[in-house]
Amino acid sequence: MRNTETRPGGLELERRGAVLLVRLDGGPQGVMGLAMADGLAALVDELEADRSVNAVVLTGTHAGRFIGHADVHWLQVGGTTIPAMARGMTSAVARTAASVRRMPLVAPMAAFTPLGGAMQLDKLHDTFLRMNRCGVIFIAALNGSALGLGSELAQACDVRLMADGDFFIGQPEVLLGIPPGGGGTQRLTRLVGAHRALMMMLEGRPASPAKALDIGLVDEVVAPDQLIVRALELAHYLGARPRDAIRAIKRAVYIGGSMPLEEGLHVERTEFMSALSGESAQALMIEYMERTGHEGDLPLYDPAIYDQTLKNGHFPFTGKRTVA
Repeated sequence: MRNTETRPGGLELERRGAVLLVRLDGGPQGVMGLAMADGLAALVDELEADRSVNAVVLTGTHAGRFIGHADVHWLQVGGTTIPAMARGMTSAVARTAASVRRMPLVAPMAAFTPLGGAMQLDKLHDTFLRMNRCGVIFIAALNGSALGLGSELAQACDVRLMADGDFFIGQPEVLLGIPPGGGGTQRLTRLVGAHRALMMMLEGRPASPAKALDIGLVDEVVAPDQLIVRALELAHYLGARPRDAIRAIKRAVYIGGSMPLEEGLHVERTEFMSALSGESAQALMIEYMERTGHEGDLPLYDPAIYDQTLKNGHFPFTGKRTVA
């Protein structure tokens, strides 16, 4: 019997062993509003502390839509709370909102001021960044189209699978007079390259599943009836790798990969040293050395051992040690 739970914001959670399948219900139109954004933030809070979950699959409940886009009413009302001001002042407001949101005694009151909308946006960005920084694998199983914030949520995941069919994915915000605001200008650029991302966002034209695969916006295009099966299979496969190593790799790539080389290498060194002293890394390396000494050659140069290692997610043990 599968363990399912319904959460505020339209999140339906279903445990599949060490994998969590999350269905996102955006209502009749399949959109994401404040309640769903808050629900995702609360879920990431839990995942950061729960080491029993190795991977999360996100999918939509709307027929033909992953997340249609953001609830435009949410955006429009948020815009009315921002007073007209010079761009430099807007930058200062954004930074102030980020600081105030982290003050437990002040934030609830500030939410009812002109800082409220900026605080909501900062929280959304923080949720996506924490997805990028934690040791959990996030897989977007796009059961249909994804525009705007739907596309940005998928971009914040580590892997994107998209159902084949008459669907599309992209950033049409320019057609409503705004730029992408959920990270699209940054993550889309990193996924498909600066000029291609620029042209997609300037025109507002979405990509078909085949085109999205061709440009690297999605990783696989899957038959609709096989989408969740494939997503869960990949979640179990990638989630079997040691969590501390996954976290270190994700942080080095997502954070360090956009820095100048010298700064990026510092991030890599930091994450490498942190993982190197961990219990799972030490156990795996000791086992590898013992196997090398016993067999007289490097185990990963044995094709059968390498294949088994890939399937297991870590070097196969002959002793009694366990990997967290």
